Parts: sequence; C-alpha cells; structure tokens
Amino acid sequence: MKCQIGMRIPPKIGAEGIESAAAWAAQVGLDTLDVPRLTPETKEACQKAGIGIGSVDARNGASLLSQDENRRINAVEDLKKQMTDIAQLGGRVLFMCLVPEDHTMPRKEGFAIWKETFPEIIRHAEQMGIYIAIEGWPGPAPHYPTLGCTPEMLRAMFEAVPSKHFGMTYDPSHLVRLGIDYVRVLTEFGERINHCHGKDTEILQDELYECGVIQATFGEKYGFSEGSWRYTIPGRGEVDWGKVAVRLDLLSYQGAISIELEDHSYWGSIEGERKGIEKAFHHLRQYFK
Repeated sequence: MKCQIGMRIPPKIGAEGIESAAAWAAQVGLDTLDVPRLTPETKEACQKAGIGIGSVDARNGASLLSQDENRRINAVEDLKKQMTDIAQLGGRVLFMCLVPEDHTMPRKEGFAIWKETFPEIIRHAEQMGIYIAIEGWPGPAPHYPTLGCTPEMLRAMFEAVPSKHFGMTYDPSHLVRLGIDYVRVLTEFGERINHCHGKDTEILQDELYECGVIQATFGEKYGFSEGSWRYTIPGRGEVDWGKVAVRLDLLSYQGAISIELEDHSYWGSIEGERKGIEKAFHHLRQYFK
C-alpha cells in the first residue's frame, strides 16, 4: 500500500523550531507533520521543506464537555473560528481527544453533553471542509473518561452524527492496551477513519502477572505505561502493521500514518527522539511505501 508517513512533533525536536523540525523530517523521508497550531509561519516552513500538514490539534477540547453551559458555548465558538482559520491555510484534519474537564464524569454523562454540543460544530466542519479525527486514548486513570475510546461508544457517536466530517484517529496502541481487537475496529469503523497514528503497545507479561490489567500500585517500571503494558514504536509491540496496511488499502485510505513517539527508550533527548522516529519510519515503510 502506498501511503504517506509523517509524525507528531516530539518535544525536543519541536523545541528546535518548526523550520528545523520540518527540514529534519523531510531529510529522514517523512511526508507530513502533525502540528499543534497551523499558522502562516508553520505553513511556510513546511512548504519550504517540501512537507505536508497531517493534522492540527484542536484548542479547548475539554471545555466542549464542560458542565458549565457558558464555557461550552465559548469553546464551540472558539473551535469554529479555529476551523475557519485552518481551512483558509489549507488544513483539512482537526485532531482532538474528547476528555472532559471533570475527569470523574462518567462517559455516559459526557456523551449526553457531546450529543447536544457537537451538531453545530459538525455543520461548521462540513462548511469549511474540515475532517475531525477524535483519538481513543481512554484518558487518565482511574476514571478513563474519554469519549470514543471503545467500539461501544464509537458506534453510538457515529450513529448520532453520520457525517464523515466527524470521524476517528485510528491508533491501534490504545486498542491493544484495552484488549480490543484492533483489526475488527478497522472492519467496523474503517469508513470513519480520518487520520492514523503510527504507535504500538507491548504487553508486559511479568507485569501483567503482578498487577493484572489495573494500574500498578507502586509505580510503573517504564514511561508511557500503567503497569502491564507500555506504548512503544511500531515494530516493538503487538500490532501486525501488515494487516493494518492491507485493510487501509481496501478502504482506500488517503491520509497519513503519523508516528506518535511515546516510548521511554527514545525519550528525553533530541538524539533519542530522532532515533525513535527513524526506527519507526523504517518499520512502517515496509508496509506503506
């Protein structure tokens, strides 16, 4: 399958500035960058490096699910303005994670607020040609309040909002850690995939024996972990990227596979981040180039 491969900008690489990040990404062979903000300066830096824009992070996502109506109204207007600005600069994919302000809020209550709040947002996205891509990170322990992190909830959300302009970021790493069949998710929800993350999860068998699937009591051995699993780069975890590539090809997926570096082995220095991105890219290009 021919597919663009990009990256979310890790912190050390990002600290060098957008021009440096874009130039380095292009040198490695990446095609796109996911950016926290799309500004004229960001667009110019990416164009100069010959690299495209993958996704743009949404602002004030938590306030969209606030229990305070005025905060929700202001957040909706701010997001609509952001979508307008992104569209004017040629962006198409808006990335967001629907974690409510109150992390103790049950997902069922968050869903009720979302169902009232989002139709207006989606209408504006349709007008602007923007495709929203929510991510299935379940949110912080112990409540895991994020909307759209399970097939049960994705099904309900996509039935409530049938527009393709509201879709998902396919990130198998979250599905693996939750025990959800990441290939079956592609089969059921493939038409609603607006973006993809290149990230993996390793199941840690010794730690699984120690604490089961709940969070470790005395702290995790690894970064980007809760005990029995850890996020890692593609090729170091449970995901069969060949199967993912075949199914995305059948779906005629046109977006990028964006490497999201959350792996303790390649964290804490710019050299480590670059090494992690390069290793992830070399693994993914076997299936997507």
